[in-house]
Amino acid sequence: MGSVALSLATFMNVLDSSIANVSLPAIAGNLGVSPTQGTWVITSFGVSNAIAVPLTGWLTQRFGAVRLFTASVVLFVLASWMCGLATSLEMLIAFRVLQGLVAGPMIPLSQTLLLSSYPPSKAGMALAMWAMTTLVAPVTGPLLGGWITDNMSWPWIFYINVPVGLGAAFVAWRIYAKRETPTQKLPIDTVGLALLVIWVGALQIMLDKGKELDWFESSQIVALGLVALIGFVVFIVWELTQEHPVVDLRLFASRNFLFGVLALSVAYGLFFGNVVLLPLWLQQYMGYTASVAGMAVAPVGLLAILLSPIVGKNVSKVDPRLLATVAFAGFGLVMWMRSHFITQADFNTILIPTILQGGAIAFFFIPLSAITLNGLTPDRIPSASGLSNFVRITAGAMGTSTVTTIWENRATLHHVHMVENISRTDIPAMDSFNGLMGIGMSFDQAATQITRLIDQQAFTRAADDVYLASSFLFLCLIPIVWLAKPKKTAGPVDAGGAH
Repeated sequence: MGSVALSLATFMNVLDSSIANVSLPAIAGNLGVSPTQGTWVITSFGVSNAIAVPLTGWLTQRFGAVRLFTASVVLFVLASWMCGLATSLEMLIAFRVLQGLVAGPMIPLSQTLLLSSYPPSKAGMALAMWAMTTLVAPVTGPLLGGWITDNMSWPWIFYINVPVGLGAAFVAWRIYAKRETPTQKLPIDTVGLALLVIWVGALQIMLDKGKELDWFESSQIVALGLVALIGFVVFIVWELTQEHPVVDLRLFASRNFLFGVLALSVAYGLFFGNVVLLPLWLQQYMGYTASVAGMAVAPVGLLAILLSPIVGKNVSKVDPRLLATVAFAGFGLVMWMRSHFITQADFNTILIPTILQGGAIAFFFIPLSAITLNGLTPDRIPSASGLSNFVRITAGAMGTSTVTTIWENRATLHHVHMVENISRTDIPAMDSFNGLMGIGMSFDQAATQITRLIDQQAFTRAADDVYLASSFLFLCLIPIVWLAKPKKTAGPVDAGGAH
């Protein structure tokens, strides 16, 4: 029951980072703002959540893991309820900021509590089920959010957290209250916290607004980039000189932690960026409805559910670097298959790589977390888990912005090349144009239709380019993970870092 409660809390947390995406038009319309302004509903949660996650270590030492986790879940429920009651964009953004802040410790502490509950021989199996939530939830979020918005109303995407969160908090407190971790009063690094807020906030806003403002052609984006860069450098220097830093950057001195986090964050950025790209392409250029596009991406969880318990059970028996290699090779294969998509691709062609991707997911989180946390003392695991989650969340935001930007830029390039190759002597193109006019379309209507067909080809080729590049990058991560040298352990205790 404890594993189920912790998994539900984690699932609820990760789900909320993506469930509002497909509901933005409804939220913006209901609150009387533009969809562009509505994106702050997403950004506000991401910024506050990314800032709160690294504070997990300090907060755990100050208040205790069980009290902090339970309070985090209860406050998350309260913030979710207030989000549903919001009557203006300003109110919703304020409550989303609160929601992201209180959600920060939930994922790292759910790992810590599971580690304290199971002997090494059983930890892997329990954590295998838990580990799937971080990758299955971002896929489930848009599907569930779309269905709720269409069949109920957008506030219910927040109200559904109330019964789930209260149940998870009640069960977790009943089971873990007597296993509270020791506490001590430590000074808070206020300067470090302020620097963290400044550079993470600037980076997140830059990523969110970059595409809209044409990136570094905008003085606003340049200013945000400089603030993020300077703040980041000063933050690192400050944190490395503090006795009680808000983020323990010295964890990167551990070889396993360094290369484990590097591989985990880059791979997650690639994965999450492509998770966003596929439904966008399907709905905008393949004519799929939201529900059918959801059906094409939802089966990613099938093999993950079947294989994760097996991986969790054997992570202490097989070199985790080998298991991670299987994951990266699997992701590389999936992206290579997608790089061959054409505009005539049928549903099954699109579905097969999605199903195979679930197998790669099963080999992804647990082994990489075993590598990342291996060799760390128990008192450093909350800080290490919080820091690795922070890097992962930031990489996911960067991956999303990078992938969508490259997709649009490549599509523009392909569009120009195709138009250049069309002339009045291009018989097939002219036949198509004349044929459209022959069925009653005006000149402008026929031209618009031809442009639409060119866009469909251009964006499909651009998506293929992104998938091919992603496939290559996944394969490049394989030697990186072998730079770590995980120690032999008696059991899969360190698999608790899965996230």
